[in-house]
Amino acid sequence: QVQLVDPGGGLVQAGDSLRLSCAVSGLTFSNYAMGWFRQAPGKEREFVATISRSGYSIDYADSVKGRFTISRDNAKNTVHLQMNSLKPEDTAVYYCAAGEVTLATIDKEYDYWGQGTQVTVSS
Repeated sequence: QVQLVDPGGGLVQAGDSLRLSCAVSGLTFSNYAMGWFRQAPGKEREFVATISRSGYSIDYADSVKGRFTISRDNAKNTVHLQMNSLKPEDTAVYYCAAGEVTLATIDKEYDYWGQGTQVTVSS
């Protein structure tokens, strides 16, 4: 059974940092690109960041470039999202996802999803 467990959200103030982690089990982690998406209330789910199977290729949404960093540890089957200089508009439920692709910014490319974790940034 494939599981993506992505705790780590919380309530922070604008300008603070937060690190999200996603632990993956039930699949060959190194065969999957990993991504982070988010969904704010009343909005569609949107792409945040993606990292290739090896970790060498990375892509970010323009809204988070320079502030967020995605990384992965293939030995520990985990993917992380370091979020710095958080803004109120970053408030959303954040989801990690795994896709048997090279790299993907579209949610339909992903096969497995975590349950999501709430990140709230107060002004």
